[in-house]
Amino acid sequence: METLRILIGPDTGDATVAQLCARAVILFLFGVVCIRIAGRRTFSQITPLDIIVAIIVGSNLSRAMTGKAPFFGGLAATLVVVVLHRLIAMATLRWSALTQLFKGAPVRLVQDGIVDRPAMRRHAISQADLEEGLRMEQVEAIEDVRLATLEAGGKISVVRRRDVR
Repeated sequence: METLRILIGPDTGDATVAQLCARAVILFLFGVVCIRIAGRRTFSQITPLDIIVAIIVGSNLSRAMTGKAPFFGGLAATLVVVVLHRLIAMATLRWSALTQLFKGAPVRLVQDGIVDRPAMRRHAISQADLEEGLRMEQVEAIEDVRLATLEAGGKISVVRRRDVR
């Protein structure tokens, strides 16, 4: 343990360049392990919960790297957050109420070419935001939309009407 402490340096922010580099390597490998534990969806389907976890993990690892927080305490806290995130993700598979609480629910913005303006206002989606979402899905006109939904991750998904071109 003393050898590892010499390798990573003190937790007072006074580590040498070599010790900071050793911390960076250890934290990089630890970060890879955390991503494997959290699962692929953590960074593929960004939800508000995923963003919070990413910020906390990044902050913890940053502070541990620079010696502004205890190295092993930072690793432990980060691992707890990642495992908690994974447990919540697994629990939402079983209990839909948790899904609603932690991930949110999709919101219908357009149904059969008719825009739901109150839903757009509630979720601060402007007409320009909606049109951008449609263009991103290669849809030119709102009338061509069977369903447009604001997904939990903030992306607008679009289903075209079948009778369009």
